[in-house]
Order: sequence, then C-alpha cells, then structure tokens
Amino acid sequence: MPTNTMQNRHILEFLPSLHRSLIELVSAMNQPERDAAMLEAAGLKLERALFPLLVAIERLGPIGVGNLAGGVGRDHTTVSRQVARLEALGLVQRQAGAVDRRVREAVITRQGKLATDAVDRARERMALELFKDWSAEEFDALVRLTRRLAEGMRGGPAPAAPDSDDA
Repeated sequence: MPTNTMQNRHILEFLPSLHRSLIELVSAMNQPERDAAMLEAAGLKLERALFPLLVAIERLGPIGVGNLAGGVGRDHTTVSRQVARLEALGLVQRQAGAVDRRVREAVITRQGKLATDAVDRARERMALELFKDWSAEEFDALVRLTRRLAEGMRGGPAPAAPDSDDA
C-alpha cells in the first residue's frame, strides 16, 4: 500500500494534467455552439441564455432566484429578468416559497417539462455518439469518479478510498 507521501507526490505530479483536462471540459461545455446544437437537436426555439436556467429549474425546483443565480454563477438581477422571460414563455411559473412565503420560487410548467424532456432526448442522442467507442467499464468508471469528484468539491460525504485492486 503506498504511503501518504508517495500518494501526495503522485497527485502533485498529475494535478496539472487533471486541471488542464477540467478546464478543457468546462470550456467545451460552456461553448455557445454546444447549447445551440442541443436546442436545435431538441427542436426548441429558446434564447441560449435561458436554456441552462430552464434545465436547472426543472432539475432543482422549486428554487428561489438567489439560489438559482448562485448555482449558475450569474447576477441575481439578471437571473430574475431571465426567469421572468421564461415565465412569459409559459415554461416556468413563480409561486410563494413553501418554507418562506415571502420568497418567490420558480417551478417548471407542463410546457417547460416537455421542453426539458426534448433536451434530455437530444442529450441522450449526443451522448450515445460521444461514448460509442467506450467500453461499459470505462463509462462506469467515468460516472463513478466524476460523481466522487463532484461530491468532494461540494463538500459532500467523503468518498471511500478505492481498494488496491480497483486503483
């Protein structure tokens, strides 16, 4: 079993490569063309800036504008205006919060759910193409390790150390 010092050296050696990979991944995911392609594949005519908000409201709602803004890394007032646009399009509605009635929370409407379902189908088609040459084991490892990284970064439960056979 490796010592902590050996593990630290290994991590420090490969950390720059991991960091570059994560930056490339986030950059690729944030490309406007990627969202535009997803919307087109889903058959939706929606402003690209509204797309991540609609998906976040469907996945996380009911959600207050403050929490939504923090989750997507945008200004509260900008997100408030964008949620109002989604509401005007009939994709979301705002209602009094369940815990604090003074807080207005966004929830998905039936029309909004149909839109996010279309996005999910488009995402599935795109993912099948992207991962077509991956083995089931490679894909499973990606899912498991990405989940572990996400939980660690958000301060969730500490992931169990892998068995020496799994490393």
